[in-house]
Amino acid sequence: MRNAAMVLGIIGGIVGMVVGFFGYALTEILDLLSGVPAMAAQFPETMADAERWRLAGLLSPILAIAGGAMTPGHSLLGALLLGGSAWGMYAGFDYTLFTMFPIAMCGLAALLALGSGLALARSR
Repeated sequence: MRNAAMVLGIIGGIVGMVVGFFGYALTEILDLLSGVPAMAAQFPETMADAERWRLAGLLSPILAIAGGAMTPGHSLLGALLLGGSAWGMYAGFDYTLFTMFPIAMCGLAALLALGSGLALARSR
């Protein structure tokens, strides 16, 4: 279970990085076009959430990759980081077509890491 959590966490983090890159690029493009009144009027809610998108696009994939890499040695801490990554992607980008896979992968990896950590603690 720890190896599955590691693989799912790292893959979820890489897919989350792609989502984060596009989210960051979108906020930069809209920031550049905010001087054009017609463009600024079309995307007011996107610019209000720009910092949230940028922060989620940076931190959530890092937490997923670090949690996945940490899972074989420290399952419970890896589960905490993977769960934080899934929550950060959901809170930052909402649940959309592009975020459902990294959120699901990181959430499942967190459950698997938690299960393997609890099984390891019970066997001692």
